[in-house]
Amino acid sequence: QVQLVESGGGLVQAGGSLRLSCAASGTGFSITDMGWYRQAPGKQRELVASITPGGSTAYADALKGRFTISRDYAKNTVYLQMNSLKPEDTAVYYCNVRVWARFAGSSNYWGQGTQVTVSS
Repeated sequence: QVQLVESGGGLVQAGGSLRLSCAASGTGFSITDMGWYRQAPGKQRELVASITPGGSTAYADALKGRFTISRDYAKNTVYLQMNSLKPEDTAVYYCNVRVWARFAGSSNYWGQGTQVTVSS
């Protein structure tokens, strides 16, 4: 079983920065892809950024240049650095972790979500 603990959300003024963290814990699995999604009120959940085991990254087009995803392999933690935040970035942010286990195969896990609110 994989547990994900997110932290780092909060209230920030437009133009400010926040750094989200998501730590994975548990035994008997290997972490493959890690990523961040967000869901604003009344909207579908959307991909923000992802990072592969090899460190390759992908971003939503509208967020390139403002958001940076990274991971600490030793800590099984993925980060999302968000700069130049805009009110439209307001959403609940969820981390997503894909793992592989010997007998269970590939599985997908979601964090509990952390609220990011950007005031104008």
